[in-house]
Amino acid sequence: MTLHRRLIACMAVLALMATPALVLAVDDPSEMLSDPQQEARAQAIGAQLRCLVCQNESIEDSSASLARDLRRVVREHVAKGEDNKQVMAWMVSRYGNFIRLKPAFSAGTLLLWAMPVLALLMGLGTAFLFYRRRASAPPPPPLTEDEKARLARLTKD
Repeated sequence: MTLHRRLIACMAVLALMATPALVLAVDDPSEMLSDPQQEARAQAIGAQLRCLVCQNESIEDSSASLARDLRRVVREHVAKGEDNKQVMAWMVSRYGNFIRLKPAFSAGTLLLWAMPVLALLMGLGTAFLFYRRRASAPPPPPLTEDEKARLARLTKD
């Protein structure tokens, strides 16, 4: 087999291996928009929206019936001529910020991401203060003769 044929065979195998990655969860071809640009926009928007059933997949990747309904709604809004921000705003107003796979930056998300660091700093600060107070505390007074005698009795038993 010549080098040219091996290269073509290798490219064919790679193309076949990449094909499943290109398949989307769109079950019904009638679900797709006729305008390729609008369909590409709808897919891009759908890739940013979380399937509320699967919760770890976008609505474009999910085959759940709710994801199918959400894909249809996205395509309806795109077909109406709404831009990406308007479609996302409608989805967020309807389903909350959870529908976004990557939520927008806000005070709530900042607090969510900062909470582990704040907890660690509070723990380190508490430990530092505890050991500092312990080190600076005066030593206990020496035992009296009565206390020494009582301790000796207790340790003999």
